[in-house]
Amino acid sequence: MSGRRVDSARLQATDGLLGRITSILDAARGHVVRAVNHATVSAYWHIGREVVEALQQGDERAAYGKALIERLAQQLTDRYGQGFSATNLGYFRQFYLAYRDRIPHLPGGESQPKPDPEGIPHPVGGESLRTFHPNLSWSHYRALMRVTDVNARHFYETESVRANWSRRDLERQINSLYHQRLLAGADKTGLLQGQSQSAQVLRPIDVLKDPYVLEFLDLPSTPQLHEDQLEEAIITRLRQFLLELGRGFSFIARQHRIRFADKDFYIDLVFYNYLLRCIVLVDLKIGELTHQDIGQMDGYVRLYEEQHRLEGDNPTIGLILCSEKNEAVARYSVLHESQQLFASRYRFTLPSEEELQRELLRERALIENQMDIGAG
Repeated sequence: MSGRRVDSARLQATDGLLGRITSILDAARGHVVRAVNHATVSAYWHIGREVVEALQQGDERAAYGKALIERLAQQLTDRYGQGFSATNLGYFRQFYLAYRDRIPHLPGGESQPKPDPEGIPHPVGGESLRTFHPNLSWSHYRALMRVTDVNARHFYETESVRANWSRRDLERQINSLYHQRLLAGADKTGLLQGQSQSAQVLRPIDVLKDPYVLEFLDLPSTPQLHEDQLEEAIITRLRQFLLELGRGFSFIARQHRIRFADKDFYIDLVFYNYLLRCIVLVDLKIGELTHQDIGQMDGYVRLYEEQHRLEGDNPTIGLILCSEKNEAVARYSVLHESQQLFASRYRFTLPSEEELQRELLRERALIENQMDIGAG
């Protein structure tokens, strides 16, 4: 028996050693990846700047610029191999033009920026030099460059770092117009007046979106679809759903039971949002929003508050995800005045930018109408 105990102790010691070494190697590899990301992105920014300067100082004719780029691409390819085609040099140039306000350190350690070819001043000496985040790769910035709106591009870059989005995650958020939907779903008087969201305390309305795009569920948008099918698809693809929900969400339970007067009620999905510091109850609805749906969610929120809310948490939020949102029902119900009840549409296809622009205009008209009523 003593021999078995010794073998068991040795196995445990080996497992512990393996775990510690694995942690060391994973940390080292992560550091290498971040260092490579930063050096690569910084180098491409500086190459793009050199290309911009060369084209501006030389003949402005298009033929000259094309010949210069093609010759340079061939020389770099001969020396360094693949990755320096004329197309890629064009990307480097575009990258610099999109992020010319950054001044990354040169990979070799040089930090003194030279004058901008267009005379744009840059910080020097003791001033802070903004650079690129090491967690974002060149493929991230390739995706970000396609975002023409500067505010939206900055938003996606910040969220990529904060939420640790992969390149594929980032591209999906851009393609699903995450930024525009967040603005369309948020209020917003402050946003309409150009106030900075980051300077405000986060409210539920700043986090929840309208609509939610659930194309990754691969479900048909038909009347035959049932709530339990939608719920099952969400649980199966929970990671993608959490990404679509937005910042700060973690999953707690499905079909969570609450009891009232000897009756059991079941909440479809329960989440916690650490940014809002509150529980978020989600009810899935196939079809149009009704007064009964709102009343039911109001009851769920009240019961959850009474039975499960923990000390220190903010008030519980109820979110009804419906395929159609009846604005009249939403307006003339407890949903309209409540700070805890919300309804958002979901759709299984990506909305076009034109559709969202129409939605923004419609939301703005509703807000302005409410302001006029309040003033009256």
